[in-house]
Amino acid sequence: MKAIGNAVHTVGKRLLVLRCDPAQLPRMYSEVVDRRMKPVGKVVDVFGNVATPYAAVLCKAECRVAAGEKLFITR
Repeated sequence: MKAIGNAVHTVGKRLLVLRCDPAQLPRMYSEVVDRRMKPVGKVVDVFGNVATPYAAVLCKAECRVAAGEKLFITR
């Protein structure tokens, strides 16, 4: 399990935006889980500045992730 960043906000019902650590960028279509190893969704885009990148996660169902919650990817 590798930490990729913190949830910033949701867009609509199924798209979640994360602020990523520039040293730990996720690969496209990586599975995203929360701290309890519950599946959240998949990374569908990485965008933004090189120093402060963001990632878009398409949730499997309606997003129920609180702002500021740390999310992880499985290897």
